[in-house]
Amino acid sequence: MLKNPRGLLLLVPLPMKPPEIEDEGILARYPFLPQGSDFIRKVLQDNGISVSELIDEPWLEDVRIRGRLRLVDSVLQKDGIGSSSSIDLSTDVGKMTEVLSFLHAMLVVCASFDERLMTRWIEGEASRADLLLGMDDDNFTVISASYLSGVRAEENGRGELEYWVSLPDFIELSPRISGSYWRLVNRPMRNGWVCLDAGAGEASRQRAARLIKERIRESLLRDCEGRMEKMDDEFAAKFSEPVERITSLLSERVEAEMPMTAAIRDDWPPCFESAVSELNQGVNVNHVGRVFLAAFSRAVGLNREQTCSFFANAPDYDSETTAYQVNQIYEREYTPHGCATLKTNARCPVQLGEDRLCDQEWLTHPLKYIRAKQRRRYREERDADGGTKEGSGSSSANAS
Repeated sequence: MLKNPRGLLLLVPLPMKPPEIEDEGILARYPFLPQGSDFIRKVLQDNGISVSELIDEPWLEDVRIRGRLRLVDSVLQKDGIGSSSSIDLSTDVGKMTEVLSFLHAMLVVCASFDERLMTRWIEGEASRADLLLGMDDDNFTVISASYLSGVRAEENGRGELEYWVSLPDFIELSPRISGSYWRLVNRPMRNGWVCLDAGAGEASRQRAARLIKERIRESLLRDCEGRMEKMDDEFAAKFSEPVERITSLLSERVEAEMPMTAAIRDDWPPCFESAVSELNQGVNVNHVGRVFLAAFSRAVGLNREQTCSFFANAPDYDSETTAYQVNQIYEREYTPHGCATLKTNARCPVQLGEDRLCDQEWLTHPLKYIRAKQRRRYREERDADGGTKEGSGSSSANAS
């Protein structure tokens, strides 16, 4: 869908109905396909797996490891995920592992409500698809027909296969790609078809795959936003540990604070807010409170200098000692104390009924608090920008 200069929506043709794909190997290799949702549900049902079991069932650890690798690749590789995979898709176990690892990775991303992480993961998956499609002789036709309203292949005068795409598809997708090659004036055209000829070391099919990448990116974004709209706090909190790991890694990688880690002060949990406020007022916060403050600061992406500054007004403040102790917590990646430990050590300032979020049974850790606050702010900002987007396409936040 496009907007013309007057802001009116213009419909761009998409496949009215994606072609049927019976080969489960293809659906596992490309789990983000429009046809992939039904296959993911089938894999869950055939193996008797619920989404809750996907989160913590011991026998599914290989699935979660593969899902974490997909996320880590998205974060660490500037150009996205590589095309290689050690998963054998000729086996039922291989297909299950690959497709459910994709689902697990997507759920972690959505549970973070972190737009930067979502963007990086989507870019990684779309880039991987771009690489796979460019090399996939056998399945390119059916995959491309799932995303483009029209695509055809013809032999040119040199006996090489050239791909042509429909003009509406090209007009919609090409402006998102840099380079003079993708300007319509530089493309051969014939009867409403645009030729994607080879060039700059890329075959025609690789050029077509690059165009399809934009559709895949768009589809993944729509799916993620749909899940985030429907995901409640209790379900999202189940992913707090993998969310913390990947957001911390992303923070280190990009050397900048993410929306999730760069929480505004209104998002701070009361235990963290009180520790910062007390130290600022010269109160002698106990050992558990100090370790919690530093560990929590690391977990949400605050740099070491910011964390050290919280202790500047402590009655026993020493800059060298503080820097050393904070560095130890950062280097050893201390996990912040949970609610039970904070209560036991008199570091929970909230009484029952004083904070509705803290009163929730699933709220067992301060990191869950900050993510819940940001999820709500995310929704409020979206509503302010015009509400839920039309056609989110996702039937459930908790399953594909």
